[in-house]
Amino acid sequence: MLLFRGKESNPRSLMKAISWRTLGSIDTFVLGLLFTHDVKAAGAIASTEVVTKILLYYFHERAWAQVGWGLPKAEPEEDKGDVLPQQDSIPT
Repeated sequence: MLLFRGKESNPRSLMKAISWRTLGSIDTFVLGLLFTHDVKAAGAIASTEVVTKILLYYFHERAWAQVGWGLPKAEPEEDKGDVLPQQDSIPT
């Protein structure tokens, strides 16, 4: 599946999105529990946001893969053509 081209592969971006969302969902559950004092409500809040935020993060990550700002610039390789390196002649 090719959506955007970038330095990272699509599967890598997807795995990053899932791991980040897992951490975010734990945070959302804890905050929901602190505010509502209800495990069921906190679980409902955390579970409903999982899928949408994975997708949002994935597309956000792939869009940023298109942006060169802040990345080191690659130096262009010199065109050396078919020139072979000089070898020292060995007297016989």
